[in-house]
Amino acid sequence: EKNNGKPDLAFLERVFQKLLLNFTWWVNRKDYNGNNLFGGGFLGLDNIGAFDRNMEFNEGEHLEQADGTSWMAMYALNMMRISMELAVHNPVYEDMAIKFFEHYLYIAEAMENIGDGKQGLWNEEDGFFYDVLQLSNGDSVSLKLRSIVGLIPMFAVEVVEHSMLEKLPAFKKRMEWILRNKQDLTKLVSQWYVEGEGNKHLLSILRKTRLTKVLTRLVDEAEFLSDYGIRAMSKIYEKNPFRFTVHDQEHVVYYTPAESDSRMFGGNSNWRGPIWFPINFLIVESLQRFHFFFGDSFTIEYPKGSGVQKNLEEVSKDISDRLCGIFLKDENGNRAFNGGVEKFNNDPHFKDYIMFFEYFHGDNGRGVGASHQTGWTSTVAKLIQPRLTQK
Repeated sequence: EKNNGKPDLAFLERVFQKLLLNFTWWVNRKDYNGNNLFGGGFLGLDNIGAFDRNMEFNEGEHLEQADGTSWMAMYALNMMRISMELAVHNPVYEDMAIKFFEHYLYIAEAMENIGDGKQGLWNEEDGFFYDVLQLSNGDSVSLKLRSIVGLIPMFAVEVVEHSMLEKLPAFKKRMEWILRNKQDLTKLVSQWYVEGEGNKHLLSILRKTRLTKVLTRLVDEAEFLSDYGIRAMSKIYEKNPFRFTVHDQEHVVYYTPAESDSRMFGGNSNWRGPIWFPINFLIVESLQRFHFFFGDSFTIEYPKGSGVQKNLEEVSKDISDRLCGIFLKDENGNRAFNGGVEKFNNDPHFKDYIMFFEYFHGDNGRGVGASHQTGWTSTVAKLIQPRLTQK
């Protein structure tokens, strides 16, 4: 619509139908107990946990995953938004928008309290989301390993303009009924009645206080914030590894910024420290959405310990700049992804050929893994584009 002046509704509708099948498949396959909590390692974060997240335990334990559950909450909001866009032109889709709004609320409720008063995925003491291991005796154990698993709940965010609601009377009526009559659900996720700048409403798993706590971790250079983006795992485990024992077997996790030190999943990928573009791209996008609602009034110290307050748009731009810095030439004409290799940096036959590696060293930006990974790593083009527009 922005490019051509009118929406491509046929394309959006075709995509929606396929996504609806996909959403239903995941809900039926990975919701272990039918309680809106998801497991099975289906995001493909391979070795990010202390043990194989696809592992089947002998005594019936299972893992409730913060990232998988948050991803489905994000998915529900995305489907709600698509339904709303389609419903403006075809009111039949208002029912689908309501369905996905309600599904989102139930997922958010499950994250807060895993049934029967059990521990939720949010840890108030640490101000972070963690996976929870459900034991066969009914107890639960929070796996306090700080990784992007605890950042992914940020992605479940949607800002709805009041003008959009006015175009969807059935959706608006049902939503307002839910907000009035199911306040135990809505208080967990919504600042619906707290209007943001420009008469907007916010749907987010992270209330403002929790968002601030999670961001405090994200912008800490001793944890997630690297010179080249957001690390997949906190750097604190470089010297103080995470340890967890289950069935008399100890699992140890170190911060590992480049190649994997584990043979899990064949050892050919690593989520224990490197920078991965798909997750970083979604972090940048989520920060922009939060800023779209809160405006310039919501600031955090960035980086942590600097004494400098920045709004979330400024934070997202700086993280974007760090990611772009992997590919752009530094003051010496070198590109970080080349890892200091002389031929790639200076040889005229190589120096201007950009390699889209699978992931990047968490401390120095060196390219690691498969190259070209032209799918997700080439999202850097979307981050560079605003620079060109500004110029």
